[in-house]
Amino acid sequence: MKVLVIGSGGREHTLVWKLSQSPLVTEIFCAPGNPGIANLAKCVDIEVENIEKLVEFSREMKIEFAIVGPEAPLVLGIVDAFRKVGIKIIGPSKHAARLEGSKSFSKDFMMKYGISTAKYNEVDNYDEAIKVLENYSYPVVIKADGLASGKGVLICENREEAINGLTDILKTKVFGSAGDKVVIEEFLEGIETSILCFVDGKTIVPMVSCQDHKRIFDGDKGPNTGGMGTYSPNYVYTEEISKIVDEDILKPTLKGIQEENMDYRGILFIGLMITKECPKVLEYNCRFGDPETQVVLPRLDSDLVEIFLAMLDYKLSEMNIKWNDKAAVCVVLASGGYPGDYEKGIPIYGLENKIDNAIVFHSGTKMLDGEIVTNGGRVLGVTAWGDDIETARKNAYYNVEKINFVGKTYRTDIATR
Repeated sequence: MKVLVIGSGGREHTLVWKLSQSPLVTEIFCAPGNPGIANLAKCVDIEVENIEKLVEFSREMKIEFAIVGPEAPLVLGIVDAFRKVGIKIIGPSKHAARLEGSKSFSKDFMMKYGISTAKYNEVDNYDEAIKVLENYSYPVVIKADGLASGKGVLICENREEAINGLTDILKTKVFGSAGDKVVIEEFLEGIETSILCFVDGKTIVPMVSCQDHKRIFDGDKGPNTGGMGTYSPNYVYTEEISKIVDEDILKPTLKGIQEENMDYRGILFIGLMITKECPKVLEYNCRFGDPETQVVLPRLDSDLVEIFLAMLDYKLSEMNIKWNDKAAVCVVLASGGYPGDYEKGIPIYGLENKIDNAIVFHSGTKMLDGEIVTNGGRVLGVTAWGDDIETARKNAYYNVEKINFVGKTYRTDIATR
């Protein structure tokens, strides 16, 4: 079976790594891929938003199914384009991908189907947004409505920060058209957890829990990033919480997907805040998370390809998906200056070192003059496992020290909360 993975980050490296373990797969292609992925798949120089060329390549190579990593092509309608020419693809339709593509759409969806979330207002005018702030205490959350590579969520500690944030989004347009509208919402107190789910439109099956660390600095300080590390399972995601989430969030979400006639055969990522009152939805993402995937898929014992094929045929309910009891921790190594400006093209040393009880997933790397160099804000994800979280954490940081590049930045407190 020929498979195409679309994307170039750590999430896609993890997907390729997992797919390569399936006896059903004969050949894996990845567009555009990265040097780490190139060890397992054939990388194809096609950008993720060049949908026409991706369709053309898939037809020529007789790709039997594709899996989309990043959100942008999903929102642009890549799933519709592939299905139109009869190529199987894992992901939601363009209509369904609005759950991630528009914060206001997803919040309205939650309200319509009785899904607990933070109080919010949608605003597309700067002066009106300033007035709306009067309805909120601090900290307050301001979100760009559209896609902003995981950086469009601002947690503002006071009015001055909130005004500056609104100015950046609505006036300066730091996120471009993604900031034509903002969602202002109350800040929720609690502990975050991430639940990724397999969905075929008829059935929704949650994966094992994990927790992301969004802020750049230890102690959850500094600006938000795309994610500085993750661990699985999440300490707070108990069996009791799981039952509440299933009843109050997963079931009504599936009901909404069905009633809105969404063609949803893909992954649904639900960001949750476990508050004192109940679990509340922070956001929906319509694909595997990055770096959540790096700790979830190593715990999957079932064949991922078999799961995907069942989803495509609306037979997810027939699958008995098995997970192992290992814990996993991922520590992201980022470029100096991220999530602000940073240099690229910096040589990475130590990748040839023996990695113990771990794997290094490439996120922002490229090959330059025969050596692997940095090519993004988040450069590598060192994922390790063990019998418990503390063991997995020690294994991850032990291996982090084996890799170096000028400006290497990482958090030292992943999986300590």
